[in-house]
Parts: sequence; structure tokens; C-alpha cells
Amino acid sequence: MIVVGNSIISDDIAEQCFGCDLGCCKGACCVEGDSGAPLLESEVEVIEAVLGEVWAEMSPEGREAVERQGVAVRDSEGDLGTPLVTGGACAYAIRTAAGTLCAIERVYRQAPQESELKRRGFPKPVSCHLYPIRVEDYGEFTAVNYHQWDICRAARGQGEPLYRAMREPLVRRFGQEWYDELLQEIQNREHE
Repeated sequence: MIVVGNSIISDDIAEQCFGCDLGCCKGACCVEGDSGAPLLESEVEVIEAVLGEVWAEMSPEGREAVERQGVAVRDSEGDLGTPLVTGGACAYAIRTAAGTLCAIERVYRQAPQESELKRRGFPKPVSCHLYPIRVEDYGEFTAVNYHQWDICRAARGQGEPLYRAMREPLVRRFGQEWYDELLQEIQNREHE
């Protein structure tokens, strides 16, 4: 375990490699599961603000789900998440020839710098951006773990260690200073 500030980070984040391969999984993480992608309270307002930019890219089923449920929902445990369409896919998921993609991310990649998405630095919900890293807040501390879902088996052991592969979303979620401290802790362990 690695400790950075009030975060307890699984050793897997430093040791395990991961390389997302959309060609293998076809974006199954946007479709599978019992609830939508976890959302931070602050992300609800952002999604509301950028929804106009994303609306036309969403599927008709996704638009209907958002109209019916709102941009975010609470699950049975009270946690915020993205709404789901009938059948379980995230309301913001779109199906393409390459697989299932995030409508928010697709619009973000094509958006001009002055767009609301770019201005807010919101390529997609941070939990999606971080996946397969899952963050759980326990009040006094935050747990940062590697979620090993069977649908991602082709990605395991590929690419770079998680802390490198997920640098951008880790910085987005925790900040550059936190990430720099994580790097230092990992380097210290390597020299022990």
C-alpha cells in the first residue's frame, strides 16, 4: 500500500500494467454493470452545463433516459451515477462500428477550445477517465484501487503500469502535486 496525503493507494497501481483495447472489449464498460458510471457531486452541474453540446451526439435512447431520469441518478446505496437506458447501457454511451464510445468524450475531442466542454476540461466523467482505477471516499481517507473486471482481461499486463497509463486522469482527479508525490513514493520503493 502507498499513502499520499489522505489517499491509500493499492500496490497494484504501481505494479500492474494496463492497456485499454477497444478492439477487444468494444467498450463493454459503458454497457455492462448494475448501475451507471460513478459521478462526483461537482460533475452533475458540469454535465448539465455541457449537455447542449453533447445532446445531438447521444443516442435517442440516451436522450430519452436523460429526459426521464435527469443527467444523474442515485443508486440503491445513494451513490451518484450516470442514468442508464433500458437494457443497462450508460445514457451517454453511443454505439459505433468500433464499439461503444462515450458521447461526451467524442464531442470533447472534436470541440473547439472555446467550447464549454474544453473550457471546463471535461472529456468525460472522471470515474470513466480513470477506469480501471476506482476511487472510493471513506471520509477520513480515499481508497485508490485497481478494479479487475473480467471484461478487461485483454488489457491486463499490456501497456504501462497503471500510475503511468492513467497519469492524466489521476492528475485531473487529485492534482499535480498529489501525482508528483505518488511518483516519488513509487521511486522510493524501487530504490529500497
